[in-house]
Amino acid sequence: MRMMNRLSGKRESRNTEGPQLDVRVIRTNKVFKTHKGGKTASWSILVVVGDNKGSVGVGLGKARGIPDAIRKAEEAARKAMFKVPMIGDTIPHEIVAVSGTAQVMLRPAAPGTGVKAGGAVRACLEACGIHNVLAKSLGSRNAINMAYATIEA
Repeated sequence: MRMMNRLSGKRESRNTEGPQLDVRVIRTNKVFKTHKGGKTASWSILVVVGDNKGSVGVGLGKARGIPDAIRKAEEAARKAMFKVPMIGDTIPHEIVAVSGTAQVMLRPAAPGTGVKAGGAVRACLEACGIHNVLAKSLGSRNAINMAYATIEA
């Protein structure tokens, strides 16, 4: 997008998109609120955003329509992005993280192993750019808590 510089009057090119980010929808949930006149439906969506170079964030968005909920979740995830410590394409050491009653155990793996994880844990690790890791889900398998526990790890 080309913009006019107010001071000098020269045209300048500004990239409004920023870096390319990998956006993945982990979970969609249709929720209802009961009012005096009936029920109102809305969507709650969990999204993970990563740059495949070690930065990742998770966000939760809620709106009446799916596109609006995804946009809100993506904004929340972008605001929550942070850098993950990595050695090559794996994690530096074994770690256990907890969110609610969900526990995630992550262990570094040898090159060529791949991401041995499922569901929300896999989506978070792949969006981050970790390619060799072993994961075990302990306790609750709730997708929201699993995603937050993975990010905490």
